[in-house]
Amino acid sequence: MTSQREESLMDDDEAFADNPAERAQAKALREQARAGGLRFEAYLPPALADWLLERVERGMFVDPSEAVFAIVKNFIDMEPHRDLRDELLRRILDESVKSGLADVKAGRTRPADEVFDELRRERAKPRPEPARWQKIAR
Repeated sequence: MTSQREESLMDDDEAFADNPAERAQAKALREQARAGGLRFEAYLPPALADWLLERVERGMFVDPSEAVFAIVKNFIDMEPHRDLRDELLRRILDESVKSGLADVKAGRTRPADEVFDELRRERAKPRPEPARWQKIAR
């Protein structure tokens, strides 16, 4: 018999079962990263990029790298409190469902075919080059 925690860990592992090459790369890099850290490139979609850069502009973070560090640290700090994290996520989802139902009741809906057609048109448009952050030497 497995504990709830063990079942949860198995679920986490299974969630990443489809990326064996990335998992192997992570395993191969861990020893080097333990000694010297890890550098990687990340892509943020426009809304997340805007959120992060706005906080850099306000001085909340020195640069995007510091923001990623702080956010990952927060995630690590929350790991022992999965019950609280799960409750928070449940509340966020519940609120989203309530908002969606309110939109339906108020008639703020569109036919699915119309939405999918719009999504196809958006995906077919050329995408602008993503902005790139350059580290400034001090």
